[in-house]
Amino acid sequence: MTDAPARVRVMVVDDHPMWREAVERDLEAAGFTVVATAATGTEAINRAAAARPQVVVLDLQIPPPNGVEVTATVLQADPSARVLILSASGEQDDVLEAVKAGATGYLVKSASREELVEAVRRVAAGDSVFTPGLAGLVLGEFRRIQQPTTPPGEQLTERETEILKMVAKGLSYKQIAERLVLSHRTVQNHVQNTLRKLQMHNRVELTRYAIEQGLDG
Repeated sequence: MTDAPARVRVMVVDDHPMWREAVERDLEAAGFTVVATAATGTEAINRAAAARPQVVVLDLQIPPPNGVEVTATVLQADPSARVLILSASGEQDDVLEAVKAGATGYLVKSASREELVEAVRRVAAGDSVFTPGLAGLVLGEFRRIQQPTTPPGEQLTERETEILKMVAKGLSYKQIAERLVLSHRTVQNHVQNTLRKLQMHNRVELTRYAIEQGLDG
């Protein structure tokens, strides 16, 4: 039986040909299917619409429109897509802008091949992935600029809040289950209840909400 990544369709966007080709080779070697590549923001938007990738591995600093604008445009056209930023910049402002636009992953280009492959796999599965050190910056900044609001609907239980905090840190369902000594299904049930109470539809929305509320405690 083949592993799930063999079925994941990926697009690679970077204006440096050698880097773009290297990422494409690494992902293909890991079993992913690279359905398109692009060197500019305009190419990325057009080719994403045609190729319908599940994950877009995207540099921020590309010819216009930039990576943040591409992220917002691609996700507006296909909300089921996922965007993983792969950038030379680890600046907090760049990370925040990418997350606000809808990216669910952010790696700096110093990441290893193994880290990139694992990040694409996790982002495709709906997890949030950040280069070590950046997650804390993002959560801290969102906590500073956002005033916590009372979530709509029913209040979350203590367990649901605990799991939501782990979602905010980018932990997978499996990791959450292991830390709390729960079954994978129990964690999924708690997340589904949380989605219902917050009137949200998927883990991406839930992750964004958790980050905005600074739930890193």
